Amino acid sequence: MSYRAAAWLAWSLWALSVALTALSLVLLALIRAHPGIHVFDFWLGNSLVVIDVTVGAIVASRRPENPVGWLLCLSGVATSTSTFASEYAIYALLAQPNSLPAGEAMAWIAAWTLPIMNGVQVFYLLLFPTGRLPSRRWRWLAWLTVAYIVVGVLTAAFSPGAYLGSLGPIRNPLGIEGLTQFYKAVLYTMSPALFLAAAFSLVVRLRRAVGVERQQLKWLAYAAGGLAIVSILIIITIAIDTPRWYEWVANAILVVVTPGVPIAIGIAILRYRLYDIDIIINRTLVYGALTALLAAGYVATIMAFQGIGSLVYQVPFRTLFGQESALATVAATLGMAALFNPLRRRIQSFIDRRFYRRKYDAIKTLEAFSVKLRDATDLDALSDDLAGVVRETMQPAHVSLWLRPEKALKGAQTD
Repeated sequence: MSYRAAAWLAWSLWALSVALTALSLVLLALIRAHPGIHVFDFWLGNSLVVIDVTVGAIVASRRPENPVGWLLCLSGVATSTSTFASEYAIYALLAQPNSLPAGEAMAWIAAWTLPIMNGVQVFYLLLFPTGRLPSRRWRWLAWLTVAYIVVGVLTAAFSPGAYLGSLGPIRNPLGIEGLTQFYKAVLYTMSPALFLAAAFSLVVRLRRAVGVERQQLKWLAYAAGGLAIVSILIIITIAIDTPRWYEWVANAILVVVTPGVPIAIGIAILRYRLYDIDIIINRTLVYGALTALLAAGYVATIMAFQGIGSLVYQVPFRTLFGQESALATVAATLGMAALFNPLRRRIQSFIDRRFYRRKYDAIKTLEAFSVKLRDATDLDALSDDLAGVVRETMQPAHVSLWLRPEKALKGAQTD
């Protein structure tokens, strides 16, 4: 396929996905105008697929030989189709019955799209970043993913619960009683297993990769790590009773972090500022730890001040940020501001020693050599020291030092 044809096809898929997503949001607004009508559960997360398909279109148009871009485009089309079919079915069957044709057909389409969405995501993780399997030994996972898509689509197409109940009371018009349990067993066992296997394939790639491919994998690992942390926050809201503000914050962070995976894939494959990932990881570790420590210190300081106030002045301990805690709040803020730079330097030093040891040792070696250079007078000893520093910091295969002859220097000065 020529670059022109690839660009035309990629951006056509992008336009289709964006148009379906926009129509879905219009239908959602019309549905919300009818109080008491069920709202599609996954409308917000599915709407973010425009980011996936945009990255996919850019990658596919510029790197048409790499199937990862095309898989991102297909993921966007499948997800937007599922969202549009779901919103259409809810509006046509619940909000305004008989207002639009083919409402039950749309409910049936929405019922079997989820296995396709999951399968495509597994495939682009399995093929990232080269567009090929890690080795022939991983062909079994590719064929197993294909089998999962086929079995999942067939069982979902004839399961009574449309889209696992996310369409509210709407049922699959072609549903067969008793098939839902089999579909759920396939979905809830095979899907996590396939994603775990794809993630393990990325770990295997990372252990073997060097150079550019290693940097590409770091980008995806960074984005996936952030998504995993946010997923833990979401699981906490499900497992225990959390405050309303915590749920809002967790979901807001999820919305912000989720697009990071396709964006990281796009940066990695297009190799845009590829080596900046090391700086980003370093800063994330430093400022993430710094934020956590300062927040803990802030809360602990306020509690300590209010505890002392309640003991000395018999002031009742009310709320953490009540009117009586103004002095404690000011003191805690000033204390954390004073600790910011010293604590940041200590954390930075610890991160460099623990995770960037080679770079840290190189910097220390160069600093020591620069101090020695100020007082050095013996040229031969200095040459040996310089060659030793280069070997230790850069670790080249061979080191040689060339000095201009003294006669040439004198001749140059005379001229």
